[in-house]
Amino acid sequence: MTIPITPAADPAPRRDVLHYMRPGLLQLTSLPPLALYVHIPWCLRKCPYCDFNSHEARAGAGGLPEQRYIDALVADLEAALPLIWGRTVHSIFIGGGTPSLFAPEAIDQLLAAIRARLPLAPGCEITMEANPGTFERERFRAYRGAGVTRLSIGVQSFNDTHLAALGRVHDRAQALAAVQEAAEAFETFNLDLMYALPGQTLAQLEDDVHTALAHAPPHLSIYHLTIEPNTFFAKHPPAGLPEDDDAWTMLDRITELTGAAQMQRYEVSAYARDGHQCLHNRNYWQFGDYLGIGAGAHSKLSFAHRVVRQVRFRDPQRYMAQALAGNAIAQDVDVRRADLPFEYMLGALRLREGFALADFTGRTGLPLTAIAQGLQQAEQQGLVGRDRDRAWPTERGFDFLSDLQALFLPD
Repeated sequence: MTIPITPAADPAPRRDVLHYMRPGLLQLTSLPPLALYVHIPWCLRKCPYCDFNSHEARAGAGGLPEQRYIDALVADLEAALPLIWGRTVHSIFIGGGTPSLFAPEAIDQLLAAIRARLPLAPGCEITMEANPGTFERERFRAYRGAGVTRLSIGVQSFNDTHLAALGRVHDRAQALAAVQEAAEAFETFNLDLMYALPGQTLAQLEDDVHTALAHAPPHLSIYHLTIEPNTFFAKHPPAGLPEDDDAWTMLDRITELTGAAQMQRYEVSAYARDGHQCLHNRNYWQFGDYLGIGAGAHSKLSFAHRVVRQVRFRDPQRYMAQALAGNAIAQDVDVRRADLPFEYMLGALRLREGFALADFTGRTGLPLTAIAQGLQQAEQQGLVGRDRDRAWPTERGFDFLSDLQALFLPD
């Protein structure tokens, strides 16, 4: 969902809104919903599997630069306002890193600054990521008081051996306490779990899922542990990773257990009770727009004749300096017309419901002929179903999602 990052020595050229409104090859008749993503890049410790832009919080003078970073985020937002002027924000996601390292007062200040500068939709979903390792009693309630409406907790496992193998800073007891606190403070919250962990058995996976479901979470995100490039695990692969067939069996069991608990698998890695799907993530999968502020944050913004992707500077210190100077953007590129079908389908096919054919045209400015051949091939291979109005991944398409998405790569 993002363009590759290459280190930028200098910021992208300053461009006014007229640059983005100039004539181009696309004809978008309307703009998609807009979301806001805020990146807070610090963690207590970098996990060995993590390829996100996160940095260990160093002990020392002043601790985390909360106020300077909040000031930089606000400056970054203000510089971006001309590109989204008049548009309503439908969801906000504060991710990281570990945003719960920031005090509730800092999050309150941040959200107040956002509300003062952007029109938020009624009932705007405001999600914040938190880890059990930063848990303090009553802290989650304070985030709720600051305006956060949805908490996403990075549990990953309730097994102490697996947590240690993943490099997590919390243990089972802290995870259980965090889940209980979230359940008391929020009407909707998410638990992140991982499976196919080093040495994990099917029985241990079942225990993790049963433990999570015992707390009746409205939403579960369950991810297969993957070895990403440029991570510690890529250089030092962990021993005892389950075989592919065993991982498939685990996924089947996850689907069985969540289904029995009345949770719908609405996206490849997400399960939710009725009314608790993550609106912010759905906007990503539906090729909606999002403004990303913060170190290394990505944006995807639509204009009448183009779709633009931007990337902020990754290094937190460099980002703060650039944002406070008025230009935090390291990269700013138009999405190539030839890449739009794949970029759209990359997200849309992750959703169980698929997509409305009219939405493809509305959000890319391209005719349906741009995906006709790929859809025909996918249907012949039993990877998608479709009717006059919609297309959606079949069970086989869900199982072989990468193969399905690849049918829409540009020649």
